Amino acid sequence: MASDDTRHDADALTDLAFALFKAAGLDPDKAHAVAEILVEADLMGHTTHGLALAPWYLESIRNGVMTKSGAPKVISDRGACVAWDGLRLPGAWLTATAMDLAVARAATYGTVTIAIGNSHHIGCLAAYLTRATDRGYMALLASSSPSGASVAPFGGTRGVFTPNPIAAGIPTDGDPILIDVSASITTNNMSSRLIAEGRKFEHQWLLDREGNPTNDPRVLNDGGTILPAGGLDHGQKGYALAILVEALTQGLAGFGRADKPEGTNASVFLQVIDPTAFAGEAAFVSQTGWLADACRTNPPRQGVERVRLPGESAARRKRQALVQGIALHEGVFDKLRVEATRLGVDFT
Repeated sequence: MASDDTRHDADALTDLAFALFKAAGLDPDKAHAVAEILVEADLMGHTTHGLALAPWYLESIRNGVMTKSGAPKVISDRGACVAWDGLRLPGAWLTATAMDLAVARAATYGTVTIAIGNSHHIGCLAAYLTRATDRGYMALLASSSPSGASVAPFGGTRGVFTPNPIAAGIPTDGDPILIDVSASITTNNMSSRLIAEGRKFEHQWLLDREGNPTNDPRVLNDGGTILPAGGLDHGQKGYALAILVEALTQGLAGFGRADKPEGTNASVFLQVIDPTAFAGEAAFVSQTGWLADACRTNPPRQGVERVRLPGESAARRKRQALVQGIALHEGVFDKLRVEATRLGVDFT
């Protein structure tokens, strides 16, 4: 389905989402962080990870799956290396707080790494990256869900992994390069959206429980799995990436599948790198700027208008949406209205 034709002001949507999460019981700083990250995802066009997630998050608060207040438990803090138990606090707040902490410390340590275990869902990874790139820092971010198992290892038929996204923000002499990819060929959220809309994928990106390739996402409700990135031909690439993400997130955070956790959870890895601690900012941007230009000016193959960089389309959509308003995916605004009525939040 297409997006709703109605355009919504980004600030107004942020205020509405903040009011909903605050009324649901989140601390104000946490309500604001969640609202900000969800709206940022919609601004960038990542509609499966924007305000479409708000009803699920609000349900998690009602059911006690998401912790409403407090701070993470510090497992370790060596200045440049930090580990937290997230205590099922809102993933957007935990990740934004960790990214800001890493940015603040990067000038001192050069590289700062933070691992978070037992977080709630963190949403769209790309939405956090400019917190670092705006300062001239490079950022790496990855997430996995130890209680989920919708992606099978390459060659297998039973789920072990979640889509396990990994993202990177790379400063250049222009817009930053914003990479946000999954170790799987598609995601749980997109599969759920297609199931709800009665649609199928254009390609055979899933396996049914017997291991037969299919484009029907409903197989996920009956033991089916999502293929790793690379699909049936080269899925060993996504499989390898999934293992790396699991080690970075669950291994370093000390919270993962070995603990057999239940409910919504996430393990998170993030790293902020200050180029001035290495060859210098000018040298870094000289290299990344050259690379960006070489990609953009590469002769396109037949049928392709031009070569784009990762994050380029998202940056264009965000600039457009800030002027024209955000077109939410169909049905999202109506669901927000239902939540507002439930929580007694003014919806005008």
